[in-house]
Amino acid sequence: MGRGSLAVAVAAALALVGACGSGGGNGKDGDPTIGLLLPGGGASRFGQFDRPLIVKGVEKQCPSCPAVQVAATPDPAVQRQQLEAMITRGVDVLIVAAVDPELLRPSVVAAERAGIPVVAYDRLAQGPISGYVTFDGAEVGRLQGEGLLKAMGAKADGGQIVMMNGATTDPNAAWFKQGALSVLKGKVKVGKSYDTVDWRPENAFVNMRGAIAALGAGHIDGVLAANDSLAGAVISALNATEVRPLPPVTGQDADLVAVQRIVKGDQYMTVYKPYKSAADAAVRMAVALGRGEPLGSIAPSTVDNATSKNVPAVLLPSVSVTVGTIKDTLIKDGLYTIGQICTPGLRAACAKAGLTG
Repeated sequence: MGRGSLAVAVAAALALVGACGSGGGNGKDGDPTIGLLLPGGGASRFGQFDRPLIVKGVEKQCPSCPAVQVAATPDPAVQRQQLEAMITRGVDVLIVAAVDPELLRPSVVAAERAGIPVVAYDRLAQGPISGYVTFDGAEVGRLQGEGLLKAMGAKADGGQIVMMNGATTDPNAAWFKQGALSVLKGKVKVGKSYDTVDWRPENAFVNMRGAIAALGAGHIDGVLAANDSLAGAVISALNATEVRPLPPVTGQDADLVAVQRIVKGDQYMTVYKPYKSAADAAVRMAVALGRGEPLGSIAPSTVDNATSKNVPAVLLPSVSVTVGTIKDTLIKDGLYTIGQICTPGLRAACAKAGLTG
């Protein structure tokens, strides 16, 4: 990003922070001002689910707390500026889902020096964090690996797969990969394995085209895609090169378009992470820290990051979702309605899957 573009982005970030709250430093009488930094907004999982759940959670748990200050960006440099802007505004506690934990580390240190506790959300931030809330990444990877083997059937014994992993800057990506390999190792051959820069689908598309060219269209028996955005890019690449039949593809996050691909039969499974549980835990942590209360009853586990030991943590379970379990998981939990999933073009497939009514 050039200096001019960065300056514009930073100015927008500062304006956003100012617009989303009632002014930093307003926490009083046990009512802290909470800042929320997310790696994406809009149609992303963080924009659709995490943000509204956290904002509503604060309103419910601490009705007299000032409005949550929210900033979202996929750009690590802009996120660093957003965090520093919140420090300047004087928030009392931060919930941070880091785009790039290493790049953000100096800003986390600055928050600590300013007396502002940081709750790492979804991704393990570096620096002196006070708490961590996420889903057990090893379990996510295991669910993906188990799902892929099941979908591969007889080819699960000695078949060849492609692994489309997440970004090396995201600690969760290595966690997912480790969990998946704990299931896949010794069962299948990993023909190609890619780390996807910045989790960008366009990079996954290029990598998958390369894997097809290198291995041959008829020699890919499954694809372990680390999340649903990558899964969509993988499937696009398979379709672009007319690979038939499509090999089973995994995912994660239960994105609506991914659920629709599962109904259609293009994607085999996704991993659903009940976001409300994570949002509730983060809110409880943030309010407690803002009031100077201990986290012992909230965080039963501990984790270490690159700079801190025994960070209080909440590690939540996830759920594997295939076409036969959509109704009892995503719809039952109210994540989506049948009407949202079953667009006119999917009505026949939805009826076959029992998604009616």
